[in-house]
Amino acid sequence: MKISATIITFNEERNIARVIESLRCCDEILVLDSGSNDRTAEIAGKLGARVVEASWHGYAAQKNIAAEMAAHDWILSLDADESLSEALEAEIWQIKKNGPKFDGYTVPRLAQYLGRWILHSGWYPDRKVRLFNKHKAQWVGEFVHESVKVDGAVGHLKSNLLHFTCNSLSEHLRTMDSYTTLAAQEMVSRGEGAGLGKLLLDPPWTFLRTYLLKMGFLDGAEGLAIAYMAAFYNFVKYSKARHMSPGRKS
Repeated sequence: MKISATIITFNEERNIARVIESLRCCDEILVLDSGSNDRTAEIAGKLGARVVEASWHGYAAQKNIAAEMAAHDWILSLDADESLSEALEAEIWQIKKNGPKFDGYTVPRLAQYLGRWILHSGWYPDRKVRLFNKHKAQWVGEFVHESVKVDGAVGHLKSNLLHFTCNSLSEHLRTMDSYTTLAAQEMVSRGEGAGLGKLLLDPPWTFLRTYLLKMGFLDGAEGLAIAYMAAFYNFVKYSKARHMSPGRKS
């Protein structure tokens, strides 16, 4: 069993070294870069990755292109702001040694937010399929929140994939602006309504669900920030969807 690690990038010089250095269990590291104007490609190349330039086609499509370009059938797909924990790397080495029993594997994803590891707030274990046979699986999702759909059996690994999210609220707000636009476009494309009721009721409900029901209060001040930002995300998403809706009156 040989594994190709695939990473899609755009201006990821801050993160790229960390993720590549965690991929010792892989037989190839492919970085598919979408025209970075920082040192992403240079750093990746110096660390032994195969760097390929490609125009942007959307998150799911870009990750499928990377999988198609990979030399091996088994894909370990990571984002640039992620890395394998040592325990997860050991699990993958064991799969390579014994041979895969499934067509794809989920991993629990542990996120660091504002410098704190988040264990509640609905953020953990946040299981994602990241290791898969590319002939049995593909990325799906036209706009945002892409995921891997496996045509076969799925196993579950125990150890954490580490996700290094926002270092500041300013960074979170910049990211949110981009993602809420994509989420709103997805709503409009599906014909989903963004009525005034949703705009008024969903954000406070999101805050209460995240902070109380999902025990975000156990994540300290960072948990409070997560709950507030989750509520604000939905408010902005619905507001943008209302403005994008066909036939909307000015």
